[in-house]
Amino acid sequence: MRQKKTRWLLVCFILVCSLTQAQIPIFEASVKRVLFLGNSITYAAGYVQAIEAYHKAHFPQQKIEFINVGLPSETVSGLSEEGHADGRFPRPDLHERLDRVLLQTQPDIVFASYGMNDGIYLPLDSLRFQKFKDGILWLHTQIEARGSRIIHLTPAPFDEELGKKPGYAQVLDRYSEWLMQQKSWEVIDVHFPMKAYQASQQKTDPNFALAKDGVHPGDLGHWIMAQQILRYLGQKNILQFPSIIQALAPIKDPNAFFQLIVKRHNLMKDAWLGSTGHLRPEMKKGLPLMEALTLSLEIDKQIEALLAP
Repeated sequence: MRQKKTRWLLVCFILVCSLTQAQIPIFEASVKRVLFLGNSITYAAGYVQAIEAYHKAHFPQQKIEFINVGLPSETVSGLSEEGHADGRFPRPDLHERLDRVLLQTQPDIVFASYGMNDGIYLPLDSLRFQKFKDGILWLHTQIEARGSRIIHLTPAPFDEELGKKPGYAQVLDRYSEWLMQQKSWEVIDVHFPMKAYQASQQKTDPNFALAKDGVHPGDLGHWIMAQQILRYLGQKNILQFPSIIQALAPIKDPNAFFQLIVKRHNLMKDAWLGSTGHLRPEMKKGLPLMEALTLSLEIDKQIEALLAP
């Protein structure tokens, strides 16, 4: 009798352990809106789109609105280097728009990705570092005061050889380390996994780079970011997939599915930026928010069709 019970417990244990990662919820059932704040890397949206597509594919019953208001050139430090953008405009400062963003979006969870621009591409300096810390602390307090959950991301790494800014890689190392030292916070490290991946690839290909300009990751870099975030959110086996397409296993046509996610996401990110407002010139003008939402619903029908069994 004891042997049968032991076998039954063993079978149950194996069944539990064999559950796929997609059966572990990423977000609590109460979550309705997830907001992404950041600079041009977030605006480029590759990692955000991958997270949205993965969630939609594996958890189609949970309706979550993923809102991207990443703004190119932005800092949370409030700093801007002399002659930024060839003197056309200073770097935008998150302090100017955060209240409007939070008021309009009413997020349950906020992912914040800052640091790349915050040292303004100069060597490590205690005053600039303090400005970054002050900005992050302010942001954290503002989000928590509204009852939302905030998850910080360490900045993507900087490639000095390609970016031509000596000493700046160390700045982002230090900014990342400081974020990770905030033990009472939720912090996801994308910085050091990206650095480690690039270093491993350069052992066989010295010219390998995740960011061709030293700053902005390409598709692979964005996928590594998405992997680290999804793993933090409970998707423990996500590192086995070489791209988001391979991670969309339940979908019959993952390429078409992902392209629809990208199309809808790009439509809405420009609409949200236009609706919430900002001071950065030379940005694509988005559609009025309600018009974009109407078009988004049409794209969503096409997405749902690909989810149908």
